[in-house]
Amino acid sequence: MLHLNVRWPRVSHAIPIFLRREETFMRRKLRTRRPNRQKTKLGLPDLEHVKSAVLVSLRSPESQRRYRRSIDDFVCWYCSEPRLSFNKAVVTRYRIHLEDRLLAPGTINVRLAAVRRLAYEAADTGLLSPDLADGIRRVKGAKNWAFDTLSGRNSRATLRCSRVSSAL
Repeated sequence: MLHLNVRWPRVSHAIPIFLRREETFMRRKLRTRRPNRQKTKLGLPDLEHVKSAVLVSLRSPESQRRYRRSIDDFVCWYCSEPRLSFNKAVVTRYRIHLEDRLLAPGTINVRLAAVRRLAYEAADTGLLSPDLADGIRRVKGAKNWAFDTLSGRNSRATLRCSRVSSAL
């Protein structure tokens, strides 16, 4: 059997009119379809899905335990607030909430790292806009005042003064 690669000219009158109308309708429908938009408000199922993705990506069991605790605390706080969108301002409010609880700066920074990782995973899965994830990444961590305010000679002098005052 002989196969020829012949392209037949497209003739509109060869297609029945009802098929032509359907074809133009489908073309119009494809053009007017809206792009898939990411969410700004993540629900509990979305957060649980992203949380499991974050925990699977961690190797150390200790890191998994800390991130699980941090993410659970954030989800509890996030769902208790009325209708918050997941963005930089909300994560900043969460940091202030942690500081009000008088947590250590290292603990606050670990919890913020878990929230940042949550935002990256949400952006990777298409649940969150990459711009929002970048904004969340830029949330500043808690300052460790013992190392920031004392440097060099000042820290040595302060330590000497504290030793002298404790000896009295």
